Amino acid sequence: MNDLIRKRIDEWTKGPYDRETIEEIEGLVRSGDEKELEDRFFQTLEFGTGGLRGIIGAGTNRMNLYTVGMATQGLANYILKAEGAPRGVVIARDSRRMSDLFAHITAEVLAGNGIRVYIFEDITPTPIASFAVRELGAISGVVVTASHNPSDYNGYKVYWDDGGQVIPPHDANIIDEVKRVDDVGSIRRTDFDDAVKSGLITVLGHDITEKYIARLERYTHRPVGDSTVSIVYTPLHGTGYRIIPEVLSHFGFGRVSAVEEQSRPDGSFPTVKYPNPEEKEALALSLDLARRIDADLILATDPDADRMGVGFKDGTGEYVLINGNQIGTMLEYYILTRLRESGRMPENGVVVKTIVTTDLQRIIADSFGCRTDDVLTGFKWIAAAIKRHEEGDGSRFLFGGEESYGYLPVDFLRDKDAVSSCYFFAEMADWLAGRGMRLAGFLEEIYRTYGLYMEDLLSLTLKGRDGIDRIQQIMSSLRNEPPMQFIGIDVDRVADIQNLEVLHLPERKRTPIRELPKSDVLQFFLTDESKITVRPSGTEPKIKFYFSIRDAVGSAPLVEMQAALRAKIDSMKKDMLAKIDAM
Repeated sequence: MNDLIRKRIDEWTKGPYDRETIEEIEGLVRSGDEKELEDRFFQTLEFGTGGLRGIIGAGTNRMNLYTVGMATQGLANYILKAEGAPRGVVIARDSRRMSDLFAHITAEVLAGNGIRVYIFEDITPTPIASFAVRELGAISGVVVTASHNPSDYNGYKVYWDDGGQVIPPHDANIIDEVKRVDDVGSIRRTDFDDAVKSGLITVLGHDITEKYIARLERYTHRPVGDSTVSIVYTPLHGTGYRIIPEVLSHFGFGRVSAVEEQSRPDGSFPTVKYPNPEEKEALALSLDLARRIDADLILATDPDADRMGVGFKDGTGEYVLINGNQIGTMLEYYILTRLRESGRMPENGVVVKTIVTTDLQRIIADSFGCRTDDVLTGFKWIAAAIKRHEEGDGSRFLFGGEESYGYLPVDFLRDKDAVSSCYFFAEMADWLAGRGMRLAGFLEEIYRTYGLYMEDLLSLTLKGRDGIDRIQQIMSSLRNEPPMQFIGIDVDRVADIQNLEVLHLPERKRTPIRELPKSDVLQFFLTDESKITVRPSGTEPKIKFYFSIRDAVGSAPLVEMQAALRAKIDSMKKDMLAKIDAM
């Protein structure tokens, strides 16, 4: 344990730290758990381009009232320099442990700096917070959430006045301000109740949700009326527990059965290991209920209700959970189909997706005469593209999505939105039922029309200081000595988005990348049109590998072709792991 860590430990066992915090650290010191102490103090929890995220606990490398307070002081300093105090900041929180405390501390620090605050009285979905930033004309927003991370995590996402998460130059400028706050004694904080009485803090109620629903009405493709579609819904103990049943009911979907065991907000997430709609285990109760009531559709949202999972019956009558690429593709195809049907398809429509999202969405957009923008991973880049189109060429945003279960089917907010996505998937099911079709048949129609695409994700979790070093070493090796083949298939070119250049392997020629900002991402394009993307996670101690392959749809049964593609992806994953082990 080095001297800096010892110094930090000593500081956290004295005032101005509270008694509970001091006792937590002193207990670790007495236990002799040097590894835990080192992990808590070897660095300061980094305020990244999206904000904070980390394990809850005492220490500089943990989510606690001091790290949140210092981050908020840095944000406050930036807002004051931007003369944004009168416009205010929207604060929302999810159902996680300490979210309420962190939200109130954020409000107290902002108010202590003379900045107006709008804070939701109840736990609130992230998309509603994004909507509120725009609706109230706020300069910024903060959502206290760790999204779908395990229960020992919490986080803090920062938004700017367009309702999207901060991007350059605001992200770097805020980070600089946060770094300057290196002492808890520099935090300016006021009493919450006093600030409410003075009018500096405004508590938001249900009226924002009502305005959101009213705005959503303008985008629907069916009149409000009763639907026979039977839906199972789970909020996974999170913020969707009230608003999504309310939205579905408002539009006539009265046959919604909530998963009772998961419908109460609970930050310990007692029924799941991970509150993530990407995880099949998290939807086990939903699948059981769907089988019991013979539901048409399963919908699930993560704790802050920005991600959505979907399930329905396949061609054999068994329930399946489709992946994020399939969900987004079905939403895109449905929305574009309905717009064209109704004569509302604009001439300048644009679809925005991330570089790791299936290219099938580009092919579909092309067939409808729409342009597709590829952006970096992270929904903030989709939000930035929407703003750029509105302010630049006047293109009309029609749909945006990412493979990690995030979608935006409307243009009046700027983050992924599981609330409107749940509605549109229900609307899709209702429309198909009226045509005598099922959801599984609709997905097969897409594949038969455009080709069979398959994607998969491999994530390696590497925690602590050693994990950070290992992730950097893997990226460096792949960047400096790129593999020439995967499973015997030649690599045609490597896109290095950190250095903004493409290396064409056969010719050893380099060409520039101009359409993307720098990011620590590598993409390997194979000669058979397969693609492998590698990047460190921005929010978790992981390195992620995205695999994408395609094939023409022949006369063979779809399930057989999918099995062949699955075997190919599995082989690619094994080959990648073998290459990493040899590094």
